[in-house]
Amino acid sequence: MLSYVIFTLTLCAIYGLLGLSLNLIWGGAGLVNLGLAGFFAVGAYASALATGAGAPVLIGWGAALVVGAGVGLLVTFATLRLRDDYLAIVTLGFAEVIRLVALNERWLTKGSDGISGIRAPLKAELGTQNFALFYLGVVTLVLLVVWALLRRLDLSPYGRALKAIREDQQLAAFAGKPVLRFKLQAFALSAAIAALAGALYAHFQSYISPDHFQPLITIYIFLAVTAGGVGRPSGAVLGAYAVVIFLEATRFMTEWVPGLQPVQLAAMREMLIGLALILVLHLKPQGILPETIPKAPAPPSAA
Repeated sequence: MLSYVIFTLTLCAIYGLLGLSLNLIWGGAGLVNLGLAGFFAVGAYASALATGAGAPVLIGWGAALVVGAGVGLLVTFATLRLRDDYLAIVTLGFAEVIRLVALNERWLTKGSDGISGIRAPLKAELGTQNFALFYLGVVTLVLLVVWALLRRLDLSPYGRALKAIREDQQLAAFAGKPVLRFKLQAFALSAAIAALAGALYAHFQSYISPDHFQPLITIYIFLAVTAGGVGRPSGAVLGAYAVVIFLEATRFMTEWVPGLQPVQLAAMREMLIGLALILVLHLKPQGILPETIPKAPAPPSAA
């Protein structure tokens, strides 16, 4: 039971990083990125391939950050003139392209067989149980550092400029903000965070394959950020923990609803997630932790 709790909390922290990644680009700059699973996969494969070639694990994580940011820049350049639904469709297509490349380029990714034996830091020295606790601490620490940095960025003039672009990019450009540069930077940083989450996931699982990076991951993260509160880093993290814990809790439905086939149980789990989101948004339309917008100072009273 303890191992299962540790596994769930580790997965919560990894999904929390994905939530922060999406919140930065969607809640910050207003860009709908449905390719989150693609960047997640890019980071996982980049780190797995780097460490498989003999690089230390930290170098693998660094490679995931660099490759993720680079791919994010490429995607941004390819979608400069796209907004809203069109951007969402293109980024969704990007994620599917990444998955298909991982599935078909066996010389690089071993195709559907996946990459196994991915090295994890200090696993041999600590043993399985101690390593699980150690890795939970590492992933949680990474999550806290990224959360603190993004929260600081959110409160900075840079974060306010991003939100001005989110509300009206033409008005922001008229006010002198370099809209294109802000978009490039935000997308690259968001992609790097998602890639780092993928790298942490790869070394946690010790095995990755294209089946691990289905579009359903992106849907879960959108649910998490929406339920937690769009535009607020704390809301993204809280939503990610809530979604993962709820998903894991529904695994025990066989005890409450006997007689269902595994496919029916899987469908019911997705239905329950949707119902839970509807309930949360009915009670809290802006999410559990809604974005706080500072009030403008009152004008001085006339003497």
